[in-house]
Parts: sequence; structure tokens; C-alpha cells
Amino acid sequence: MTQPELNSSTKTTDSGVASLPKVGSGPAFSYFELDEEAKARGLFSILSEDGQFDRENTKRFDKALSLKLYRGMLWTRLMDKQFMALQRQGVLGFYAETLGQEAASIGSAAALEPQDWLVPALREHGAGLFRGMNFDNFVAQLFGNKKDITQGRQMPLHPSCKDTNYVNMSSCIGTQIPHAVGVAMAMKASGDTDKICIGYMGDGATSEGDYHAAMNFAAVMKAPVIMLCQNNQWAIPTAGGGQTAADTIALKGLGYGMESLRADGNDILAVYEVTRYAADKARNGGGPTFIELLTYRVSAHTSSDDPSRYRDESVTKIWREKRDPLLRMRAFLQQNSWLSEADQEAMEVQINEAIRSTVSAQRGQPGPEIDSLIEDVFENPWWRLEEDLANLKS
Repeated sequence: MTQPELNSSTKTTDSGVASLPKVGSGPAFSYFELDEEAKARGLFSILSEDGQFDRENTKRFDKALSLKLYRGMLWTRLMDKQFMALQRQGVLGFYAETLGQEAASIGSAAALEPQDWLVPALREHGAGLFRGMNFDNFVAQLFGNKKDITQGRQMPLHPSCKDTNYVNMSSCIGTQIPHAVGVAMAMKASGDTDKICIGYMGDGATSEGDYHAAMNFAAVMKAPVIMLCQNNQWAIPTAGGGQTAADTIALKGLGYGMESLRADGNDILAVYEVTRYAADKARNGGGPTFIELLTYRVSAHTSSDDPSRYRDESVTKIWREKRDPLLRMRAFLQQNSWLSEADQEAMEVQINEAIRSTVSAQRGQPGPEIDSLIEDVFENPWWRLEEDLANLKS
């Protein structure tokens, strides 16, 4: 299947043939001064595809922050690589990579404050770990073992973390969007003006009724929420051009009276800045913002999918090799003399060893106790459940 050839600066999808807008000189932040429609049609970017930049646009990003952002992306990629291998070996039942979308996930999470809430879609587990989710708990959930706080009741890759306000995702497309608005409205009703919520979605979710209801309610009620769409251009086999007739997904937000921004989702500095802009606005009573991050799903939808059956993988190759968010950020770090080849190798070794160590520890854990089947259903287990459990044990 050949994708339609579209210009990425104005269209919802990108064929991978056209180049993204050139950056590297001039005031990138003039984007925020554009009129509402121009922002929704534009594409905010700070780093070019080869990592070139204007120092005036990157002065916020010192060495510590830049390396933290890069390490978050690298951790996510190396982790996904190990877990996909385990899934292919039959050790895990299910997994979904963030491959190619690490900047959208980590960059947006980095712009939040610790007290904020994060309602994920499918590819935000790296963001959850970046914000402090316990990695042992995350891996335990993948295995559904005795250490899993949800006692094996969820399929793999459905973690949650109360300590970092990371909500368990729903596999049903779009149902999490009203939840994010509800969380934000609860904050507003309780007077928690220092807290906001970010709700993630993919391009496919913008075709769901949940999206429309949530967008309208958030705009009318001025909920302190960021509605963030990772437009990876594929809703499983449905290309972006078959998802909407709008020139950009960001334009949809304007119809609800919501400020809508659009950024290069493979430029982690741009992602950080647009999310930070929306977070500051929400925290100061300015209401919601809709953000479209243009990226690409380099990997399959999940471990159960084969994208070669429905898309032109020569396009995928362009995104993998020329628009890789990690290579772009690594070039930025190297030009600033903040990351050497030795530093890169040492970081990879440390991350891989940490992941393998945790996997080894959790893989050896037994499954949940059989009594957990009837726990957390009623305050006191109903006699029928106890009878069923006894029959199961016999």
C-alpha cells in the first residue's frame, strides 16, 4: 500500500518523502505569536533533522536537562528492545514499543511537575518511568507475578503508579480522554491550582466519540488539562488520510474554542517547549490546550501486528534512519560537547544492565496467590465467590 504524498507542514499525514520544515536559524518562539489557525497549521520545531539549531532557541536547555531528556529516551528504547525480544521468545504475552516516538513521550512528561497527573494511551510507559514509576513494579506487571500490584488482573503493559499519579491505561481506544478531563475538573473543583492533568491519545482516538465529548467539556469548563495527540500517522492499519479530512489534527481543536498547537514530535526540545507552554497556561487558569505532535510509528502497533501487510515500509525506513529522535538529540549533545562516544557507550551499558537485573529478579517470582482471585471484588468476599474458589482449589 502506498501512502498519499502530502506536505508534512500542512497535512495530517506525511509520506516520508517531503522534508520537514527547515530550522536552525531565527526565533523559533515566534510560532507562539501566530494567529490561532496558523499555529494549528504550522509545525513548531527547534532541532533540524540532523540536529542543527539556533543557540538562542536552546538557551533553556543546559547540560543537565539535555542529558536527562536524552537518557529518558535511551532508557525507553533499550527497554523496549529487551522486552520485545522477551515477547518473541514467549516469555511475555504482549508488548508495544515506543520506537520512533520517544521524544513525544519523554519530552511532554518532562515538562510536567511532580504533582501533576498523567493519563496514558498506549506508548507512555517510558514517560511514567521517567516521572518516577517504580521499575520493579513495572516489570512485575509485565509478568503478572506475585509482586504485581494489580495481582495479574491486567494484560501486560498496563501499569499504574499512585505515587506519581500515573493512571492505568485502557485498551479501549479513546476512553481515557474523558478520564483526563474528569481528573482535571476534580482538581479545579477542589481548588488545587498547582496541579494539572495531561491526557494522551493517538490519531485514531480523535475519531472516537469520547474525544469529542471530552474536548467540548474541557473547553467550556476551562479544565486545567493538556489534550495531547501523538499523531504517529497510523491507527493500526488506517493511515492518517483515512482518519480525517482536516488538513491537520490540531485544526480540530479550534472548533471547540480550544487553543491548538502543532509541533515536530521527533524534536524533543520542541515537544518540551509546547507542553511547558500549555502546562503553564493551565496552571495559571488559562484552560485547556490541544497539542498535535507529528511523529511516526516506526514499529508495529503491538507485538500482535505486522505493519508490512498494510503500509509501504520504505517510508518507515526514512523515519527510522533520517528522523530518529535519539539521533537528532545526540547530534545536539555532541555539538555542545556534552556527550562523547565513550559517554554514550557507558550509558547504554548501565541502562541495559539495570534492565536485565530487574527482569532477572522479577522473572523468577511466582504467580499471584490463588486467593487473590476473589480479593478486591467485595469488601468481604461473597459466599458464592468463596465456594467457587474452594471448588477451584479442590
